[in-house]
Amino acid sequence: MTIKGAPKEQIFKVKKSTKIAVITANWNAEITQQMKSESIKVLEEHGLKPVSIEVSGSFELISATKNAFDKKFDAVVALGVVVKGDTPHFDYVCMGVTNGIAQIAAVTGKPIGFGVLTCDTEKQAHERAGFSDSIENKGRDSALAVLQSLMSHKKLG
Repeated sequence: MTIKGAPKEQIFKVKKSTKIAVITANWNAEITQQMKSESIKVLEEHGLKPVSIEVSGSFELISATKNAFDKKFDAVVALGVVVKGDTPHFDYVCMGVTNGIAQIAAVTGKPIGFGVLTCDTEKQAHERAGFSDSIENKGRDSALAVLQSLMSHKKLG
């Protein structure tokens, strides 16, 4: 299914030596593992060999992303799921991970595919995770975003 307003999918020519980390939160593992599988599939379709890194939850994606760039990775796909509960914890985690990842992108200038789902229900997350009955595939989308960003960076010199 094509989502209205989504960019047209294309093939990107990226150097095979490009180092990409796919960093996945283990919280809501059924969903995040599906997203990871979809991300890795896209990157491998483009001839890359991504490194898979797992962290506890979405908040931990921040330090893992910074560490990946400190270790000279060219790009990161950050994958997580935060499902709203009965407390403000959801709001703080969503804001923290979004701001943290955005700050790393701004400071490093390196591509980050932001695949953190912030959903009201597990059903909403499932619908966006790239399962056969999902309406979206955010694992795939996040990997494609990284590839497009790498191409844009290449053009900027």
